[in-house]
Amino acid sequence: MDQIIQIDGFIALYIFMLAGFVGHEIIGKVPAILHTPLMSGSNFIHGIVLVGAMVALGRAVTPLEQTIGFIGVFLGAGNAVGGYVVTERMLEMFKRSKDKKS
Repeated sequence: MDQIIQIDGFIALYIFMLAGFVGHEIIGKVPAILHTPLMSGSNFIHGIVLVGAMVALGRAVTPLEQTIGFIGVFLGAGNAVGGYVVTERMLEMFKRSKDKKS
């Protein structure tokens, strides 16, 4: 019993805009010194976005849907990899100088 929930275009646009405003308000209140650790700690969200993009690409039928799905997978993968690169660079900053040499 595979049920697919259909969301009307205006409702999807409303949810997208609401998520954008809420995200902007939440991130805007985070001090600059905590922004990098917060974003590097949220790499799991990037993985969830990537899985969702892969599911959307797997269900795509038309060439337009496939193109949008491919772009979503590509950007989601880049976002996840970039988050781990930023985390690695941030952790390098906290190593002592004698630890870096060895």
